[in-house]
Amino acid sequence: MAMSRKTQFGVIALALAAGWIVPASAQEQVAPAYAPPTPAIVRDYVVGPQDVLNITSQDDPALSGKFTVEADLTFTFPLIGRVQAGGMTLREVESQLQAKLVHEGFFKDPQIRVSIEQYKSQKVFIVGEVRSPGAYALSGDMRLVEALALAGSTLPTAAGEVVIVPAGADSMLVQPASVDAAKAAGASVVRVNLRELQNGAFQQNVQLSGGDTVFVLKAENIYVFGQVKNPGAYPLQQDVTTVLQGLALAGGVTERGATSRVEIVRVVNGEQKKIKVKLEEQLLPGDTIVVPQRFF
Repeated sequence: MAMSRKTQFGVIALALAAGWIVPASAQEQVAPAYAPPTPAIVRDYVVGPQDVLNITSQDDPALSGKFTVEADLTFTFPLIGRVQAGGMTLREVESQLQAKLVHEGFFKDPQIRVSIEQYKSQKVFIVGEVRSPGAYALSGDMRLVEALALAGSTLPTAAGEVVIVPAGADSMLVQPASVDAAKAAGASVVRVNLRELQNGAFQQNVQLSGGDTVFVLKAENIYVFGQVKNPGAYPLQQDVTTVLQGLALAGGVTERGATSRVEIVRVVNGEQKKIKVKLEEQLLPGDTIVVPQRFF
C-alpha cells in the first residue's frame, strides 16, 4: 500500500535533507467525503496577503472555491462580499464567514472549512551551506527538515550544526561569528545538531516561524599531508573526530607511511607547534596531520 500523505511528506523531506533511505510502511487511508481536521498548528496559521485560501462549504457547493487574499488583506466571498482575512488565523476566518452567513440570513448553522491552498505571505530564509539558498514560502507546520529539503539539502562542506535566528533579529546576527552576539542581544537563537537529528532525535526538528533565518554553518577544516593517499583539506563535520578518522578522510595511510610517528601541527596562542599524537586522540579545527615516511 502507498504511504499516507503526511507520512510520505515527512519521509521525503528527511531523505532529501539527510540522504536517508526510509522503507515505506504506513498505509493509505480512504479519504472521507469531507476534509479531515487540519492539525492544530496549521489551523493557527496567520493569513497574510497573497495567500490562497481553499474554502469548502457543505451547505452549498457554489460557496466552495479558492480565494486569494489581496494586498488590503481582504477577499471577496459569494453572498457576503468583502471579508477580512489578513492578520487572522484560519479558525478566525472560518468563524467570521459562518457568523456573516448567519447574520445575513442565508444559513442557520453553516458548515465552512478554511485551509491554505498556497502559502505566499510568510517566508523563511535558508542560507549558508545548502545547495539552493534563498527565501522559501512558509507552510503552516514547516519544520527544519522540510526547510532544508526545499533548499536542496546541505552541502558536503556543512558543519553538523544549524543555527536558527528568529524574525526581527538584525541580519548581521546570522553570520557565524555573531551567533553568540545574537544571544547576548536577546535573540532566541536556536542551535540544532544535525547528527543527532539524523540519528533519530526528532525533538531537534524544530518548528519554524515566518521570517526565521536558517543558517547552515560551514565546517572548519583539518589538513592531512604526507604519506596518505589523498592529501588535502577536509571539513570537520563531527563533534569529535580522531586522528584515525582524519586519516580515513584522506583515504588512509600509504604503504610507506609511519603511523607510529604521526604528528599534528596546531596553532597554540598564535604559534605553530608540532605535537606527537596517538591515532585515538581528538583533532581540533585547523589541525594539520602529518604522516612521515617509514625508515625502511
